[in-house]
Amino acid sequence: MTDVRVLIVEDEIIVALFMEDILAAFGYRVAGVASRLEEAMACDEAGYDVAVLDVHLNGRSVFDFADRLAARDKPFVFATGYGERGIPERFAARPVLQKPFAPDDLRRVLEKVAPIAA
Repeated sequence: MTDVRVLIVEDEIIVALFMEDILAAFGYRVAGVASRLEEAMACDEAGYDVAVLDVHLNGRSVFDFADRLAARDKPFVFATGYGERGIPERFAARPVLQKPFAPDDLRRVLEKVAPIAA
């Protein structure tokens, strides 16, 4: 098990559970799951190292939270069915995980922003 803690920001419980299983299998620790934008905004940043952000949470955009993370240099990736075309230009350099994704896709994108120490 690694010390890298991942915050999952996802409103679909099945997807969140899938990600929890994948993360555990690859040695990441799940710091928590936020299913609403308000929950994500209330998360203590000391409690996680990286976040995986669903772009739309119950009809609301996650970009305000992404702006907060970017301002604090907290690593994150977007997870979306819209792909890169659904991401604002200001986040063009951020990794995007295209839904649906395979376990190795999640592992690869996380290794870019929060590699597990060997």
